[in-house]
Amino acid sequence: MNTHQNKAVEFEDLGIKEYQPAWEYQEKLMKDIIDTKIKNRDLPAEQHSITQNHLLLVEHPHVYTLGKSGHEENMLAGIDQLKKLEATYVKTNRGGDITYHGYGQIVGYPVLDLENFFTDIHLYMRNLEEVIIRTIGDYGLKGERSQGETGVWLDVGKPYARKICAMGVKASRWVTLHGFALNVNTDMRYFEYIIPCGIKDKQVTSLQRELERELTPEEMEDIKAKIRKHFADVFQAELIYK
Repeated sequence: MNTHQNKAVEFEDLGIKEYQPAWEYQEKLMKDIIDTKIKNRDLPAEQHSITQNHLLLVEHPHVYTLGKSGHEENMLAGIDQLKKLEATYVKTNRGGDITYHGYGQIVGYPVLDLENFFTDIHLYMRNLEEVIIRTIGDYGLKGERSQGETGVWLDVGKPYARKICAMGVKASRWVTLHGFALNVNTDMRYFEYIIPCGIKDKQVTSLQRELERELTPEEMEDIKAKIRKHFADVFQAELIYK
């Protein structure tokens, strides 16, 4: 157990960044945290170094990512179609099935040492959902959880239930990787080439679709600010700007 809990979270907006280098950057941050934890193991408690926490926000160019428990048959587009879509396809080490990332979607990657907060992955996922539920609530949308289906949904239990935010994470030694993808001005046509999250009978949606208007660049920044605020509140963390 971490005897020196550090609730500070360093925030970084990566802007637009390809999926692979963003993933590699997360892996580096995770490795640094784990290396600190391993060193701490051999030291008396009073000599332990604190472990760092990070929250990255990013937009990716068109990419389909398949989680380690995912099924390749949920990728409906072939290589030639991917080229036409100017999209890449990456097998990743997060949980969950296939999803799409692209322009107009806000992707969040918390790289946290959960020993600084709580050691409970289930609670971690519910907290991530809560951050997004509060964020879209600021725009008059009632986000909900769907039993057995991670992420944030609208109109759960109705025939037109739809997912607005996908989630998939990995944790090693209580350090988290990957995170959430909130559809804002996302081009929803890209979801037609996959079975999103492997769930056949449910739709996906975006803030743009629900509000029936495109959100401005200023509003995109405002959504990021709301995510930061709600993240700090839900995790009882202090965000520090890099």
